[in-house]
Amino acid sequence: MKIGCPREIKPQEYRVGLTPNAAREAAAHGHEVIVETEAGAGAGFPDVDYEAAGARVAATAEEVFADAEMIVKVKEPQPVERRMLREGQVLFTYLHLAPDPEQTRDLMESGATCIAYETVTDDRGGLPLLAPMSEVAGKLAPQMGAWTLQKANGGRGVLMGGVPGVGPAQVVVIGGGVVGTHAARVAAGMGAEVTVLDKSLPRMRYLDDVFGGVFRTRYASAGNTAEMVAQADMVVGAVLIPGAAAPKLVSRAQLSEMKPGAAIVDVAIDQGGCFETSRPTTHEDPIYEVDGIMHYCVANMPGAVARTSTLALGNATMPFMLELADKGWRQACEDDPNLLNGLNVHAGQLTYHAVGRALGIDVLSPRLALKR
Repeated sequence: MKIGCPREIKPQEYRVGLTPNAAREAAAHGHEVIVETEAGAGAGFPDVDYEAAGARVAATAEEVFADAEMIVKVKEPQPVERRMLREGQVLFTYLHLAPDPEQTRDLMESGATCIAYETVTDDRGGLPLLAPMSEVAGKLAPQMGAWTLQKANGGRGVLMGGVPGVGPAQVVVIGGGVVGTHAARVAAGMGAEVTVLDKSLPRMRYLDDVFGGVFRTRYASAGNTAEMVAQADMVVGAVLIPGAAAPKLVSRAQLSEMKPGAAIVDVAIDQGGCFETSRPTTHEDPIYEVDGIMHYCVANMPGAVARTSTLALGNATMPFMLELADKGWRQACEDDPNLLNGLNVHAGQLTYHAVGRALGIDVLSPRLALKR
């Protein structure tokens, strides 16, 4: 199979879909790898590393899309990239379709087969291709929130760990999954007083057993959420419903109850965000203010630490990428139901039910899609 990796063109996105090691593995399996020039530069991988791994370096994205049978990326394809997709081509990347009807429509019209990293599962029901970036984003969230809290950025001017005689920042993390756990650990490590809100009693028991004393947990009822958000200097939104739009857990009206200059960090922004006032921003212009509350809603947070993120993502995606290339997407998905769960679009039809519910689009069963 011809595997193509274009340079990412989303603003301030420095990650790359294939590492040189992944290219070497693919070449060893007998596949041809085509990488756009400078695709890996932002993550510290020059073209010569790909050439040494057996890949061909192409001058343009157009050449990559035209030659490749499978496109491997990081972020969702941008409009100019979507126009280069074609019928029968496989796209393997993050998609986050639920809050993005325009992208969904374009992918359906392309006729391509689109497999989303964020909905591939494992045998325990986890999300193995989302988890590495969730870990990175969770660890970055308190760091970015602490920066947003600085007075020069419009924040309250509160130091995360305080100083002797002055209390630390109050941090509330909504969601106790992968993102929330890593955010809570880092925020607590910075000296903040941290509370994690979650609705799963087993998950809260686990967090108390493993991290008891490092941060607290509370049940995420509407009342508790409103109370804790009002007391917080920083709120981290870390809620995920796989493949679906994030629920809106904090309304605009609640902002008036928050401390002026408090910081919101919405890690769920890829799925539409879990605050009513959230809208996607970029690393170039990351924060904005609504009713005196500072919002950090960068939609590709892990891109800020591109080398770490690329290596972590590549470790997770490479076995699935090789499975798709070795067997072809149909046989790979037939053999591996976890990979089939990643199928979001095929031959002009949507194949992921949570996206269909979010966008009001009829969905073809993925099992039926295998036969088309």
